[in-house]
Amino acid sequence: MKKKALSVLSIFALTGSLLAGCGSPAPQAAAPAQPSGSKEGASAQVQLEDTLVVAGNGATVEKLMKDEFFKKFNEKYPNVKLTYVSGVSTEIVAKVKAQKNSPQIDLTIVEGGEQEKGRQEGLWETVSATDIPNMKNVPADLKIKDDSGVVVNFTPMGITYNTELVKEKNLPVPTSWNDLTKPEVKGNITMTDVASNFGRSTMIMLAYANGGSEKNIEPGFQKMATIAGYMPTFAKSAAQLQQNLQNKSAAYTTWTMARSLTQKGTGLPVEFVFPEEGGNIVPNVATMVKGAKHPQAAKAFIDFLLTDEVQTAYATKLYYNPATPVKLPDDVAKTLEFDRSKVVNFDYEVLSKETSNWLDRFNKEIAPNTGK
Repeated sequence: MKKKALSVLSIFALTGSLLAGCGSPAPQAAAPAQPSGSKEGASAQVQLEDTLVVAGNGATVEKLMKDEFFKKFNEKYPNVKLTYVSGVSTEIVAKVKAQKNSPQIDLTIVEGGEQEKGRQEGLWETVSATDIPNMKNVPADLKIKDDSGVVVNFTPMGITYNTELVKEKNLPVPTSWNDLTKPEVKGNITMTDVASNFGRSTMIMLAYANGGSEKNIEPGFQKMATIAGYMPTFAKSAAQLQQNLQNKSAAYTTWTMARSLTQKGTGLPVEFVFPEEGGNIVPNVATMVKGAKHPQAAKAFIDFLLTDEVQTAYATKLYYNPATPVKLPDDVAKTLEFDRSKVVNFDYEVLSKETSNWLDRFNKEIAPNTGK
């Protein structure tokens, strides 16, 4: 039991770009409010603002947040009115940037790559365990650069395939990123372009699988050109990927283990593969927006996201690997296992700098190859 619990903590994922430089500690502020029911709690609770605006992913994440997390938080802090703004990470960071002079969002939960873009834009406040006590439970190898946020969960990228269609068509069960470039899978792939993290991570991993990296992306572009010829078009959303797997117009896609397991739980006959060359991990990072109107409520909410109860819910209900040493049920711990020795650590600063160039080149050189 203990061994399995520890395996969930053996996180090698983000030791490259997410390893922090020494950021300045956050300014001293009022301590986070304590649960009501004690004199200390009653005194501290007054210090929380009466409003908090949280931005994060929609769909199942939004449902869990509103139906369970908000309600649990309000049991402890009933004076705080919670509002949720849903969207993909790129949209959320863009919105925070647009509102920089007058923030309307207090707290975001976004993917690591987008969080890094926001850090470079100066969008986030520095956080510390002084104001967010449960930060001390997040391992050092998940530390965010400049203490500009806190990882609250993560999930690996890989290949997902429809087991029924693979069997019906006698297609290969994927074990490698390069399996997506085999002639026999032509007409059976659905993928997003590199504007999405799914497509971008795939291109980078195809580079790694062929002697390159995010710093030498050429092999990735070459392989993506081949894959483009195997598809009628690139999908524009995760919902399209799901639909294509469901209606059996495609047998393979590339996305996260969390998404694959979630779809499997709804009855979609899919399996997730962490390729033999390895893969990256997608962290979800909670950040405080710089200049937010409700900073104390934001700190209390981030601390709440790192509690055992919430971390367990992320794992059991959304299949995200927890960011803290929470003891998971044995079956869940086993389901979330993958070979962490093969985790590839992307340099998010390189990604932040190069993604727009990659997208321009992709639209000119790769996208026109679809359907050919």
